[in-house]
Amino acid sequence: MIKNIKACIFDLDGTLVDSMWMWPDIDREYLGRFGIEYDDNLKNEIDGISFHETAVYFKNKFGISDSVEKICKDWEDMAYDKYKYEVKEKPGCKKFLEHLRSKGIRMGIATSNNRSMVDAVLESLNMKDFFEVITTSDEVKRGKPAPDVYLTTAKLLDVEPKNCLVFEDVVAGIMAGKSAGMKVCAIEDDFTKEVRQKKKELSDYYIVDYSELI
Repeated sequence: MIKNIKACIFDLDGTLVDSMWMWPDIDREYLGRFGIEYDDNLKNEIDGISFHETAVYFKNKFGISDSVEKICKDWEDMAYDKYKYEVKEKPGCKKFLEHLRSKGIRMGIATSNNRSMVDAVLESLNMKDFFEVITTSDEVKRGKPAPDVYLTTAKLLDVEPKNCLVFEDVVAGIMAGKSAGMKVCAIEDDFTKEVRQKKKELSDYYIVDYSELI
């Protein structure tokens, strides 16, 4: 899988760390503040888009009067402690990162999450030093499934897209990696089990956990 690969670029949530479980609860609690009932289909509508884009979507769809900035801040306040104290790495993840580092393969992160929460969870799990570059979708023009965040990360790593391998857990992210001209390895996550077959069809590789790659 890593033959001719010079850089591996990882999504964060559901890919490096097991965190997707908490977002429906946060969305449900947040919408409940406005008397709005959470719909299970919501996660499919916002998969992959940036933190800011999600806030814009919520504001427009649900008619929330708060500013986009306040919506983002409220979510950050609700999620920060979970990222810092509750979220764990995906099985075998850190050993695989150590394996890549031993092979001289460069590593970056391309995530739709907020930078403060990315930093919180990576520092908590002692994983930040593995990554030369961290790019969030808020730093590029378009969020996933557009390829922007992956192309930007590859450029910052100074590696051609064709020599990059992306790790992703959601369909929008897999599409972003493929649109960037990169190979994509999809990873199992309970949050996306209903689209497992689609993930397998769209990606070049599929794993249940990282121990398969060591």
